[in-house]
Amino acid sequence: MLLFDQEFYNKNGYAHLGKTLTREQLKLMKQECMKTWFDLKEGYDANKNWLKNTLLQNIHHHSDAVRNFYFYGPFIEIMTKIIGYNIKGVQSQLSFKLKNNEKRVGWHQDNGYGELDPYNTVTTITSFDDSNIENGCIWLIPGSHLWGQQELGFRVTQKWKNELNEIDLSVNESDAIPIPLKAGESIIFHCLMLHKSNPNRTKKYRRYLFLRYADADAVEVYNHRKPRLGKLLNGTTSYQEVNDFEKELF
Repeated sequence: MLLFDQEFYNKNGYAHLGKTLTREQLKLMKQECMKTWFDLKEGYDANKNWLKNTLLQNIHHHSDAVRNFYFYGPFIEIMTKIIGYNIKGVQSQLSFKLKNNEKRVGWHQDNGYGELDPYNTVTTITSFDDSNIENGCIWLIPGSHLWGQQELGFRVTQKWKNELNEIDLSVNESDAIPIPLKAGESIIFHCLMLHKSNPNRTKKYRRYLFLRYADADAVEVYNHRKPRLGKLLNGTTSYQEVNDFEKELF
């Protein structure tokens, strides 16, 4: 059972959960994920869109180890404490900074790329490698989740999302902190948390597994408030399309 300080999370908007994967789980997950990555992606190319270089969506469709961790792993109990009893999984992806990836990821909120209501969605990051300042670990601003949804100066639409555009907010970084992680460790943070990552200036991978959880009735603000599709993982939902989503994925 993971130790989770809810008071700290509520105040700061994040929690370092420590080790969430055993050595054996980590080994299997990396094997399955890297096979998928090289089957579906190519190496880093500075001329490509940053999202195409670094992200692979729906990794739980390709990896049994990820799917088990996502649907039945240690995050679910914590999500019920933060979000409530009714939970769905709304996103899984690999987020890799490959060798020679000099691209930074600008300050943003995950809810900026896909605004969901209610505003209690949670991001989880599990590191496949030791991540640190040199290879582009996550930075965040504790407490920034209390500042609300940030104005972008443009309207996020489904078309904008499909074009894989980038957000890079101008923020006061004076209180920003790095979050180094050991391989197999996880951090969680609020959907309104401001965070970024810098370039990977090493000759090694910095590989993250990104999983996102939401209220079972969460809707997409940018998409006419349609229900966000995601596998129901706990409790019930008002939306039949959510109830039926990914039922085939055990």
